[in-house]
Amino acid sequence: MTVSDDPRGTAALLVDSRGRYLLHLRDANKRICDPGTWSIPGGDREGAESSREAVERELLEETGLMVPLAEFTVVDSVGPDGVKGRIRVYLGTWDGDADSLPCPEGIMFRHFDSGTIPYLTMCPWTNEVIDLHRTRASAPVPVPVPVQARPGGRARLNVVGVHLYLEQDDKVLLGLRHPDSAFAASTHHFLAGHCEQESAVACLVREAQEEAGLLIDPTDVELAHVVHMVDEPGAQPRVGFVFRARRWTGTPRVREPDRCVSWDWWPADALPDRIVPYTRAAIDGIRAGRLYTEMGW
Repeated sequence: MTVSDDPRGTAALLVDSRGRYLLHLRDANKRICDPGTWSIPGGDREGAESSREAVERELLEETGLMVPLAEFTVVDSVGPDGVKGRIRVYLGTWDGDADSLPCPEGIMFRHFDSGTIPYLTMCPWTNEVIDLHRTRASAPVPVPVPVQARPGGRARLNVVGVHLYLEQDDKVLLGLRHPDSAFAASTHHFLAGHCEQESAVACLVREAQEEAGLLIDPTDVELAHVVHMVDEPGAQPRVGFVFRARRWTGTPRVREPDRCVSWDWWPADALPDRIVPYTRAAIDGIRAGRLYTEMGW
C-alpha cells in the first residue's frame, strides 16, 4: 500500500485496563465534523505523511501522549459539507487520568465504560468503532505510559528517536529531506526514526534497511552521542540517541522518496548550511569527544 492509497483521516481508540474508552468531547458550535459529539482523538494526514505518522502526530498534539498503536479498522465518515471520507483507526492502551490531559481542541477528555456509551451523544463512526471493538473483545494488555505533565514536577513523556552516524573517508552520511516533509523540509538530517515497540538498536537497524537499504549487524553498533532537547521551554522533550555503525553492507540509496530525496557524504568540517540544528550539534559533539548535549532548555 502506498501513501496515496491511505485514507486521509486517522484516529486512535485508546482503552484502559478496565475496558473503558478514552473519548473527546468536540466543540458544538464550529464548522467541523460531528460537532458536539463524543469522539476519539485523530485528524487528517498532512503532506506526504502516512496514516501511522499522522495518527501519532495528532495524538501527541491533542493529548500529549505517545502510545504503541496497532492498525484496527477503516470506517466511513461524512464531513461538514456532506463529503464522504474514510478514517483509518489504530488501537492502543492507556491507563492514565483523563483529567490530566491537555485539551487544545474541543471541550474535555473522559473515560467511559461500554455500558455508558449508549447514553452519550456519539460521533456515528466512533460508535461503529467501539461496537466493533466490543464484538471482537480484543482489548490489549495495558502498557502504562506517563501522561503529559502540568507544571508542578510531575513526570512527562519524552519522545525517543534514534539516529545513524556513518563516517567514510572523513565524511558523514546525511539525507536531504523531501520539500513536503512534515519535519525539516528541504533540510539535511541523519538517517533517523522513532522507536516503536522495540529497542533503540533494533529500531536503528530497521530504519537503516527501510530508509537507505543498508544492512547493519547490531553487534557493530555503538552509542556515539545523546541529545536531550526541547524546541522551546515547556515544549515536548525529546531524547535523540546517535549511534555509530563501525561496519555496514550496502550503498545508501533512496528507498522512501516521499521523505528523503538523496543520500550524500559530507565533509565533517564542511557540513551543509541547511541542516537540522541538533544534527549539527551531535556531529560537533562526536568530533569533540563529548557524549551528551542539551538544547532548548
